[in-house]
Amino acid sequence: MSNSNEKPRNELYEERVSQARVVRRIVFFSLIGLFLIGIITLIIAYFYVTNMLGPVDSDNPEKIQVTIPIGSTANQIGTILEEEGLVRSGTMFRYYVRYKNESGFQAGDYALSTAMTMDDIIAELKEGRVLQEPELVFTVPEGRWLEDVAEIIARETDHSEEEVMEVLTDQEYIEVLIDQYSMLTEDILEEDIRYALEGYLFPARYDFMDESPTIQSIVEAMLSGTQSVLEEFSTELEQSEYSVHEILTLASIIEREAQKSEDRYLISGVLYNRLDRDMRLQVDPTVSYALGEHLYMTSYAALEVDSPYNTYRYAGIPIGPIANPGKDSIRAALNPEETDYLFFYARFNGEVIYNETYEEHNRTHQRYRNEWVEGQSTETEEE
Repeated sequence: MSNSNEKPRNELYEERVSQARVVRRIVFFSLIGLFLIGIITLIIAYFYVTNMLGPVDSDNPEKIQVTIPIGSTANQIGTILEEEGLVRSGTMFRYYVRYKNESGFQAGDYALSTAMTMDDIIAELKEGRVLQEPELVFTVPEGRWLEDVAEIIARETDHSEEEVMEVLTDQEYIEVLIDQYSMLTEDILEEDIRYALEGYLFPARYDFMDESPTIQSIVEAMLSGTQSVLEEFSTELEQSEYSVHEILTLASIIEREAQKSEDRYLISGVLYNRLDRDMRLQVDPTVSYALGEHLYMTSYAALEVDSPYNTYRYAGIPIGPIANPGKDSIRAALNPEETDYLFFYARFNGEVIYNETYEEHNRTHQRYRNEWVEGQSTETEEE
């Protein structure tokens, strides 16, 4: 009786052992197969990328003249290079530029070769060895109001300030631009926004091959400059809780408040802390913009101006940018420094003092406010 029960049990055990061996073999060979597939995929990917980054035709090189318009984004440059047969894929060019964090491409007419690698072309476009020197060069500083930008354009060109402002405020033209630039959304058409394109005109040096470029070409060069910078920060923008319009608005405040790069990131951190706590931002440059005056000092009466730009009266991020921010301020708006500060005070000498409590901030304000009064008196005497 006992022996008859043991035999089936032994057979069952051997059968399970055999099945386990089979399973182990299947798993082993499956892993080997997946490993080989992975190796093959990596090899294919390597040769594919190498081919994409390599010369289009090194055996029979051809010189091709190509024009890179002022303010072109990496995406636009990639499209131009692909159409001219200088790279195999404009999309790959854009991703490669982003991967290598390349920027600073120079506009102009270039003589490029099909024997050049993508790295060679990038280096050439950055060095700016153009065939033709620009006919018109001017610089727009960071943090200027749209009206100030219009004045600079008028001063540097044959266009009048009125003509420039007419283009910058042309509703039909702005709607065309919204279709042309992904960064421009319906947010800029809000009824209470002073200027739809405020905050989107990138401050930089501009080189034009044409001695008398149209106002539209100048405006679009500046818009392309901002679009290009935003493309560099595409990952941060995707992860941000705020829209592009809101980020540019925060960046414009940072630009107007900070003189030094390190302060931009700390001020950004303070702004985020106040927004997270549903505190009003209470920053003076928004009051100046609400009044339409470049105020030397902000009076208590000015704080009462009823405007969606006035962060002393209205909570949250203002309705739109209050200036045109540079790249560092945009980066700071996307990468606020972690801090416990809730207040900051800018001294007359440019130093920014940070505090965690209103009591500390008020003491700082009382201690240094006379600097601004004395500074204003000195400047008035000099004038």
